[in-house]
Amino acid sequence: MSIKDISRAKSAELYEKAKTYFPGGVNSPVRAFKSVYGTPLFIEKGNGSHIWDADGNEFIDFCCSWGPLILGHANAAIIEKVTEVMQKGMSFGAPTALENELAELILSNNKFIKKIRFTSSGTEAVMSAIRLARGYTKRDKILKFEGCYHGHSDSLLVKAGSGLVTFGETSSAGVPVAFANETIVVSLDDTNALDNAFAEFKDQIAAVIIEPIPANNGLLLQSREYLQYLRDICTQNGTLLIFDEVISGFRVGFEGAAGVYGIQPDIITYGKIIGGGLPVGAYGASAEVMDHISPVGSVYQAGTLSGNPVAMAAGIAQLKQLLKPGFYENLNATTAAFVTDIRQYADGKGYPVKLFTIGSIFWFAFTDQESISTAEQIDPNGMVKFKEMHRELLNRGVYMGPSGYEVGFISSAHTAADLETTKTAIFDSLDIVFK
Repeated sequence: MSIKDISRAKSAELYEKAKTYFPGGVNSPVRAFKSVYGTPLFIEKGNGSHIWDADGNEFIDFCCSWGPLILGHANAAIIEKVTEVMQKGMSFGAPTALENELAELILSNNKFIKKIRFTSSGTEAVMSAIRLARGYTKRDKILKFEGCYHGHSDSLLVKAGSGLVTFGETSSAGVPVAFANETIVVSLDDTNALDNAFAEFKDQIAAVIIEPIPANNGLLLQSREYLQYLRDICTQNGTLLIFDEVISGFRVGFEGAAGVYGIQPDIITYGKIIGGGLPVGAYGASAEVMDHISPVGSVYQAGTLSGNPVAMAAGIAQLKQLLKPGFYENLNATTAAFVTDIRQYADGKGYPVKLFTIGSIFWFAFTDQESISTAEQIDPNGMVKFKEMHRELLNRGVYMGPSGYEVGFISSAHTAADLETTKTAIFDSLDIVFK
């Protein structure tokens, strides 16, 4: 039996006011709660694994600002470092030693890149990586995969995931046809499609971009063999392979998916996890490829807030903690145990729901399928079940991202008690969904 819906009076009031200021009342589409019940929750504060909304409701948070809060909210070491740096100024538009310090932390512990460039977001990092690939190869076309999301730059909003899937769209108005024509889209996990694309557009493809762990349109785990095939076909055709690790980078391991699978891409992009959740991104590659970037090369990319000292400070404080011995082993084991218990409960009840997981990422799919590796395999009817589960979880104090296409994240701040409470809430919610 469903318990009483939480109060959203204050959030609803704020949302009505927000709609007079912002398109749809939000500054990013999925926040509008269009795929789940009720009005958006306006979050007032976060601490550790918990968040509180404007109505005073408390939740165990598995969104974690869409992944980067791997240490939880308001981590003490990050707050201390950021506060210290902010006293000296918050933006200079000039080099600081903090940029060197964060870059050294990353490069000395990640064998897959030799030079790096900081940006202000993951979208900007990917956009810059695409430009670099085109400038380096002197080619124009980009190949991407259906369901992979790489930010909202024009040429990549074709058959994308994330909020676009939430609203049932496969592209965006305002993207010129000429831009879309430079983007080749194929299905994931299909070597024949890759072969055909490279045959049809021989010597025209500058780069193939993929989320090596696709996590913006469900969790569409790819085999290492497929990713290696992708690496090999790019090498054979003089095409650069870009791993978009905005979600997987520093989340599944310090070296991200490249480290997990042991595959060397040509360029890697990262997101705000390298800044403790603050607005920051980065892209990196070999020194030879990166030296095509201005001011030493002809590929232009700039940003007043690139290497912002506050974001660099947060990143330094966060990454130092991720480098502690056993950090990832412990977090990933905790996630695996959490997922196993939920799987056993669902299987024991005969519920058609599967949990997919890697590292500290997990995803609910309302299906009987044992594996889902392509966007086409996702049953859109399952989103109705997620919508019901989302409401029941909120009523029980558990916050998941407001779309069934989004994944969940566990942080080091989640305690054993948090996870036990959450499992009980999930069991109760599944019982209601499948009553």
